[in-house]
Amino acid sequence: MNKQNKSRLLVAVLLIGALAASGCAGHRKLVSPDADTTLVDDPPVNDPLEGFNRRMFDFNDFLDRKLLRPAAQGYRNVVPTPVRRGIGNFFRNLLEPTNVINNLLQGKPEQAVSDLWRFIMNSTIGVIGFRDVATAMGLERHQEDFGQTFAVWGFGSGPYLVLPFLGPSNVRDGLGLIPYYVYTDPRLIVEDTITEVALISVNVVDTRAQLLSTSRVLELQLDPYVFTREAVRQRRLDLIHDGNPPLPDNEFQ
Repeated sequence: MNKQNKSRLLVAVLLIGALAASGCAGHRKLVSPDADTTLVDDPPVNDPLEGFNRRMFDFNDFLDRKLLRPAAQGYRNVVPTPVRRGIGNFFRNLLEPTNVINNLLQGKPEQAVSDLWRFIMNSTIGVIGFRDVATAMGLERHQEDFGQTFAVWGFGSGPYLVLPFLGPSNVRDGLGLIPYYVYTDPRLIVEDTITEVALISVNVVDTRAQLLSTSRVLELQLDPYVFTREAVRQRRLDLIHDGNPPLPDNEFQ
């Protein structure tokens, strides 16, 4: 087993263990407030691992408060906005090959071609992605991953799952991280360990700096865990259905 596969083994073990703990849930009905009429099926929250998830949520929050958030705040204070924007563009551009692959796997050839052109334009004219020239050219950015592909293929989401270090997910999306990290994560293609660690570190801090405002939102919530769980669930539904999620009785479970 090479160095990269050894570093990813922990992720696979965590996800397989979570899959073994998968649970099932029924449906409840939504009723119109103005009439005694059933509208749609509303799937209840599938969170049988809530005890474990809350502990992981607290663990991740502790790391965030003690390490990530201070680093992100320092990064934002020191690095000028145009430079931060360029760094963000660079890392988003690295995700375009993954977008292309998942578009093809989901049967979206036109979107795949568009994302391929985005990658080509931003990697060349955009100076290896630091400038997003593709958007100005009318090439819309998409966000596709293996978790979404599994959903399109009909795989159920499984229980909600909070992964240590990686954050909120579910079993399906967690399993989708395995092909990403093993095959398509460009940050891990670099053979030099120092460069690999530097790329991942900058990416993590830059991403956290973009989300600093969410810290204030969470602090206002009576239960940040529930708020995060529902926000992530709705965001994933939106991504799976390309911004047009159906009524709950037709959504991917």
